[in-house]
Amino acid sequence: MALLLCLVGMTAALAHGCLHCHSNFSEKFSFYRHHVNLKSWWLGDIPVSGALLTDWSDDTVKELHLTIPAEITWEKLDQVARAVYQRMDQLYQGKMYFPGYFPNELRNIFREQVQLLQNAIIESRIDCQRHCGIFQYETISCSNCTNSHVVCFGYNCESSEQWKSAVQGLLNYINNWHKQDTSMRATPAFLVSPAFRCLESRRLDNLTLEDAVECFKKH
Repeated sequence: MALLLCLVGMTAALAHGCLHCHSNFSEKFSFYRHHVNLKSWWLGDIPVSGALLTDWSDDTVKELHLTIPAEITWEKLDQVARAVYQRMDQLYQGKMYFPGYFPNELRNIFREQVQLLQNAIIESRIDCQRHCGIFQYETISCSNCTNSHVVCFGYNCESSEQWKSAVQGLLNYINNWHKQDTSMRATPAFLVSPAFRCLESRRLDNLTLEDAVECFKKH
């Protein structure tokens, strides 16, 4: 539960929906938009469905409601994209649908996609608990589709020696982080949790293992 603190207190990232970063997104959604007029007997469904597809990325970020940066691993992004494309391709394999059915199905797929993205982004953070100490994993930033990385602190230490090493690594990381240019450095999510604000409030050069453990126990 301690790592859940990582998910609190940060501003949502200005992302464009994550899925648009996938290599097949443009090709797939171009096809979906250009063939939307063949999917409904009712002309009113066509502009509604077209708007849903055109605004897919922007609408996704509005619905993510994340309090952590929208950064996802390439593996999880590919899993989500494949699931969405499979559902969309199945929908497009059908003949013309009765009025209202096609845009409703698009909305259902959209909501499923949002849930998959939320889970994928958060699960990667929670997976950090399987590690002991400072851990970094490679991601792609949904805001601009560039390679990024997430730094986190894992609590899964199996011995006092591992725990001591983890805390020492954490203290070294915080010290190095403080020395970086404030205009250039990024703040890892775990550093905004109450436990780490407790650590930061102490003199880092005099901070002991006992002090660190006390901070963690208080929160």
